[in-house]
Amino acid sequence: MKSLLAASAALVGLFGLPAASQAQEGCGTIQIASMNWASAEVMAAIDQFILENGFGCDAQLVPGDTMPTFTSMTEKGEPDVAPEIYVKQFKEQIETALKEGRIVYGAKVLKDGSEEGFWIPQYLADANPDIVTVSDALERPDLFPSPQSSDKGAFYDCPAGWGCQIVLHNFFKAYDAEEKGFELVPTGSAAGLDGSIANAFEAKQGWLGYYWSPTAIIARYPMKKLEWDVPYDDAEWLNCTTQPNCENPKLNAWTEADVYTLMTPKLAKESPEAAAYLEQRAWGNDTVNKLLAWKDENQATGEDTALYFLDTEEDVWTKWVSPEVAEKVKEAL
Repeated sequence: MKSLLAASAALVGLFGLPAASQAQEGCGTIQIASMNWASAEVMAAIDQFILENGFGCDAQLVPGDTMPTFTSMTEKGEPDVAPEIYVKQFKEQIETALKEGRIVYGAKVLKDGSEEGFWIPQYLADANPDIVTVSDALERPDLFPSPQSSDKGAFYDCPAGWGCQIVLHNFFKAYDAEEKGFELVPTGSAAGLDGSIANAFEAKQGWLGYYWSPTAIIARYPMKKLEWDVPYDDAEWLNCTTQPNCENPKLNAWTEADVYTLMTPKLAKESPEAAAYLEQRAWGNDTVNKLLAWKDENQATGEDTALYFLDTEEDVWTKWVSPEVAEKVKEAL
């Protein structure tokens, strides 16, 4: 499959030249930030292919990361598009840039939002239907044996240095998890966290800890995200839940992760058809999870995965564009 996709990409490169030259007269040059996480990387490649072949733009991928890309867009007006930005990570800066007209919103690209929280294997949830909330799970340390202590339950930590580690530690303290028989088990890195889940599934053991969606892991290993015991409290989140030295954290819920596309005002003004596409194209977690699992299993690049998506998920992406644009994309494929 990968060799076929590579061949397809090569053909597109050869036969896409007229569209690229035509772009100078019509849609123009559009720089798209290709972020350093899988879902954003794939969406950037999808946008490039559709904008180039469907709209006649000269669509270019440039390396990106959250804060450097946002800063460059608001201060230099480039790149033109950041396909996937977790806006609550720096909400105040985004709102200021919006008010000052230095940035504009595109689509809510993950239409059901990213999901962060505490998960257990679905097979464990099926066998224990009474475990619904975080506190339900913390009443059963016997179901989540720790590899460090035979008489303790394991609560798997965020990778070292990640912002979620502060939140998780405050939750662990707020829930009195240590008193309930649990200990924090370090994972060290994203690979270590993924490996702990894979090991639990291989042994059909219990697992409790932090994870998020959309990811390949959630697609490969069916998991259930536990419900929160209290509603989300924004003041508590800002003043304590996310603070490393909060002395008395209270129960809270994880903030919803709104994920949007950001664009420069220049793009919205000079390429209105491209902007209209970027204002409406969106997908759900189920679609992204499956796609990232395929990417991971095939060790595919973002471009490979974009071509695979466009080839196999026509029912999804053709709703993002007009029938005329869809035909051009299909011809390029």
